[in-house]
Amino acid sequence: MQHLSRRHFLLAAGAAGGATLLKGCSINPPSPDSLSPKAQALTLSSLTTPETTSVKLGYIAIAESAPLIIAREKGFFARHGMTDVDVSKQASWGSARDNIEIGSSNGGIDGGQWQMPMPQLISEGIITKGNRKIPMLSMAQLSTQGNGIAIASQHAGKGFDLDVSKAAEYVREMKANGKPFKAAYTFPRVNQDFWIRYWLGAGGIDPSKDIDLIAVPAAQTVASMRTGSMDGFSTGDPWPSRILRDKRKYGFLAVLTAQIWPAHPEEYFAMRKDWVEKNPKAAKAILKGIIEAQMWCDDPKNRAEMAAILGQRKYFNVPSDLLIGPYTGEYILGADRKTVKDEKLAIRYWKDSRGSVSYPYKSHDLWFLTESVRWGFLPQGFMGEAVGVINAVSGEKFWREAAQELGIASADIPPSTSRGIEKFFDGAEFNPENPKAYLDSLKIKTMKA
Repeated sequence: MQHLSRRHFLLAAGAAGGATLLKGCSINPPSPDSLSPKAQALTLSSLTTPETTSVKLGYIAIAESAPLIIAREKGFFARHGMTDVDVSKQASWGSARDNIEIGSSNGGIDGGQWQMPMPQLISEGIITKGNRKIPMLSMAQLSTQGNGIAIASQHAGKGFDLDVSKAAEYVREMKANGKPFKAAYTFPRVNQDFWIRYWLGAGGIDPSKDIDLIAVPAAQTVASMRTGSMDGFSTGDPWPSRILRDKRKYGFLAVLTAQIWPAHPEEYFAMRKDWVEKNPKAAKAILKGIIEAQMWCDDPKNRAEMAAILGQRKYFNVPSDLLIGPYTGEYILGADRKTVKDEKLAIRYWKDSRGSVSYPYKSHDLWFLTESVRWGFLPQGFMGEAVGVINAVSGEKFWREAAQELGIASADIPPSTSRGIEKFFDGAEFNPENPKAYLDSLKIKTMKA
């Protein structure tokens, strides 16, 4: 009965959303008439009634957070008994980390959106105050793709595209002349730091020696380029595309992460382990809401409505039409600003070319930790501990149980915790059965004993 109710709602909501044509570029709340119906509450059994109806989840205003926002706005959380979900905007990734440390009982958060491997680093006390260990559970992948690397216009024609090897000598000359190329990511030693490092390293540019890399909050990246204090930045949509809107053309979108690693894992949903252990049914109710929101987000009929919801001042605070392109795979790429439209480059939340987006593969966790060793963020000896850390932080059991209780088709529930061999644009391969071979194959790395 629960599965039939979910299917009936999703079909009805999708049809209503598809009939909507949103006007203009307003960042004010959309008209109620332009929104599809919210999800209907289910009649819950003793096995599915959550222990609490309240939780506080944090998010950053980038496309990866959409499932959390949509689950709140479209009633998917409430549908499963989580009627008091506070989806709270975080000023930065550092703020999110600080707030998960103190928890909601002290004014912080219980969980939310994370770059990887933040849940593992927080659990191990590597990035927390006083190295305090805050056990976490990584429970779902929120999205795939949807990130890009923007370059300041003054560097047009210098070789900054997918194959950045053509820019290598230019970058090293900048360093030699005392004005090193400066690029930003939104938090050190995680996703958006890894994306720009991988791209540069594949082109023969050593990101640890040839350029200066710093952390800048996502919402400040465009402003930094406008002032001339930044040569490039790596972050999630819609920020790489925003700079293209400025008529003075401060920068251009050089490369998409979807080109670097097609169908790559992006950000994750993770919670404090103590909250999940105290409220296991509530944790699964949250996951059910996220899963249903991911399916709703991936329905093409809902794109315009999703963009209108996310674009509101209280969420992303950007014109809604700025968000449509990434969902259709339409981007303006390169210094010559050519429009490229390819669905394979689009953001996805539920399914992509490799299958499940939402399921939290342990093999992906291993890549992030292996890449951490590659750049010296973790010592080489950590590879012997990686599997143990991954198993301790993995919440895939909760995802699997939530999906089964929802009635998700068995074909959409991965049979293995590994997605298998991952292939990158430069020909490199990551086999989770042999991460050492991946490390050995990489020419540029900064490994530490």
